[in-house]
Amino acid sequence: MMLKDRKNPAGLTDTLIGQGSSIEGKLECKSNLRLEGKFRGEIECLGQIVIGETGEAHSNIQGGEVIVAGKVIGDILTGGKLTITSNGQVDGNVDVAKLIILEGGQLNGTSKMEPAAPAPAPAPMSAKEKRKKSAQPEAG
Repeated sequence: MMLKDRKNPAGLTDTLIGQGSSIEGKLECKSNLRLEGKFRGEIECLGQIVIGETGEAHSNIQGGEVIVAGKVIGDILTGGKLTITSNGQVDGNVDVAKLIILEGGQLNGTSKMEPAAPAPAPAPMSAKEKRKKSAQPEAG
């Protein structure tokens, strides 16, 4: 699959850190990220983050969706899905909406999966409140 084939909001370019690259710092991106090299620091991405088979992240990762086929040493936070492939390894805690670990994949840490909080339903009005509301003329 080629990177440019993916649908991307606002025509943003995906970010690729290739095999053989080594980067340190804080990485923020508004589109998708694929890491095949080594990264040490913080990763925050609005789109999908893929840690490829040759990728190694010593990072806390926050993304829309995360796929780990390589190695992550750090915590992962996503409101979407975390997939750890058969070659993937995560040494850290994960806080995700959905978790998929394929046979052979490793998660060494705690996992927390909480459904998104539903919007609070409006409290039903009592008969007294309904009468009071209907008795007031509408502003206009």
